[in-house]
Amino acid sequence: MEKETVNQETAPETKPAENPVAAGTAPAPEPARSFTQTEVDAIVGERLSRERAKFADYEDLKKAATELEQSRTELRTAKEEAAALKKQVEDLNRDINIRNAREKVSAETGVPASLLMGSTEEECKAQADAILKWKGPASNYPESRDGGAVTDFSGGKTRDKFAAWAEENLKQ
Repeated sequence: MEKETVNQETAPETKPAENPVAAGTAPAPEPARSFTQTEVDAIVGERLSRERAKFADYEDLKKAATELEQSRTELRTAKEEAAALKKQVEDLNRDINIRNAREKVSAETGVPASLLMGSTEEECKAQADAILKWKGPASNYPESRDGGAVTDFSGGKTRDKFAAWAEENLKQ
């Protein structure tokens, strides 16, 4: 009778009655096979390459997913920047329109544009009218021929000038 070696992982299940160990006739153990380091490296390398082949597509998909997420983030950032720039342009246009309305009303009414705080031409006109009403008519002060410049350069101390003026004007 020739002995047959069976791989335990691929062997079909045996019934208890057919099992030689259970029947009491155990086969002699086979001597342990030893492998060289080169053979072990070859076996492990082959197994690793099979496993890597399984996951090659997974790594490509993972890389593509990472790139897609990065692109989405960049797109989101670009949209936010575009929205911020659009808001800045709108704010600048609004400010220009307000400044133009104030300057126009200022030119029409003579009220300085810096006193007008309205944001529309109508608001600025109402403010200018209120300022002109508050200001009242032009003053009745006479014009001075010299423009109010000091013409007395006689010198002397202010104390002495005041004393002389007080003697003349307060002698009552």
